[in-house]
Amino acid sequence: MNLAWISVGALIIAVTLSMVTTINVGVVCLAFAWIVGVLLGGMSVGDILEGFPTPLFVTLVGVTLLFSMARSNGTLERVTERAVRLCRGHTGILPIMFFFLALGLSTIGPGSIGAAALLAPPAMAVASRTGISFFLMAVMIGNGALAGSLSPFSPTGVVANSVMARMGFPGLEWRIFTNNILGHTFVAFGGYAVLGGLKLFGRRGQAAVVEEKPDQPMERRHWLTIGLISALLVGVIGFNFEVGMTALTASAILSFARAADEKDAIRGMPWGVILMVTGVTVLIELLEKTQGLALFTDLLVRLSTPQSVTAVVAFVTGVVSVYSSTSGVVLPAFLPTVPGIVERLGGIDPIAVASAMNLGSHLVDLSPLSTTGALCLAGLPAGVDPKGLFNKLLAWGLSMTAVGAVLCWLMFG
Repeated sequence: MNLAWISVGALIIAVTLSMVTTINVGVVCLAFAWIVGVLLGGMSVGDILEGFPTPLFVTLVGVTLLFSMARSNGTLERVTERAVRLCRGHTGILPIMFFFLALGLSTIGPGSIGAAALLAPPAMAVASRTGISFFLMAVMIGNGALAGSLSPFSPTGVVANSVMARMGFPGLEWRIFTNNILGHTFVAFGGYAVLGGLKLFGRRGQAAVVEEKPDQPMERRHWLTIGLISALLVGVIGFNFEVGMTALTASAILSFARAADEKDAIRGMPWGVILMVTGVTVLIELLEKTQGLALFTDLLVRLSTPQSVTAVVAFVTGVVSVYSSTSGVVLPAFLPTVPGIVERLGGIDPIAVASAMNLGSHLVDLSPLSTTGALCLAGLPAGVDPKGLFNKLLAWGLSMTAVGAVLCWLMFG
């Protein structure tokens, strides 16, 4: 029992460090797993490394490498340019278009961070030229990117679905994804209405005079990249191909065809996030061996009732996620507690609890303290004072802890 409490303490310290420091918590978790498991628990290093999520690692590497190539060779940029041009002259539609473009890009593989990094600069430039509120545009881009972040092809979706499968709930990728889309769409379009988006439909003329740069030409490498991404989607959805190995194969084809710079793409991969996710997973697996996970679950159960559990877990994960990594820390740490919560409270749909954790932790990520919100802030045109948008995004992100709790209670309670 003492070892169980020590392992819980190690997890709490690791989560706290992820909230208050810039240390990669994956490294910390690996160190804690060795100290608690080997030095204090008498386990072997092999016992600890049994918890390393090899399939998850391969999937994350494959997906992020493919879309790092698509970003580095200019394919995603050209797709974005053409999508923006379709909304020429319709001011009110521009933020909506960016929401769905962010949703689409995030869904097919880059995830929320990749989509926001790609779209924030052109979206904020369009907002500056057309007089659209930067805050309104950030709300639409950020929520669109976050809405697609739990797709089976995005890094965060890979993490969530991998954890769910280990918990004994495989094959729920599309249900989890749909729940996340519904929640973010409701929040985004609620924000669109409240922040004056409907008034933009009376300003068609202003958008029509915006000067647009000519589209960059589509070359052979871009068409090949689009074709391979399309083949990945068809293979995974239609033929149940494994996502990671299929994406690695597509990346290899791009390399052989010299359609992308492999070295630049590898340097552009989120290695810090991959290390964070795998390191936290190793520590969580140790908690399961030491019975520490049951104690961690007990802490959540004490705060909940069968009627309030979805609101409670959404609020708790939201508060932690404001200051910590959703995919790297929050989901790997909290999702494994779902079976225990369901067993202890009884009569609860485990998918409802998991969906509340997923949605609650993601809704707050428009805060500038989170990567998606920070990318929206960084996309502001030169010369624009970021302080005002920073304060608004921070207030929005913090308010989403409460909004997320209520929304998850209504959707899943």
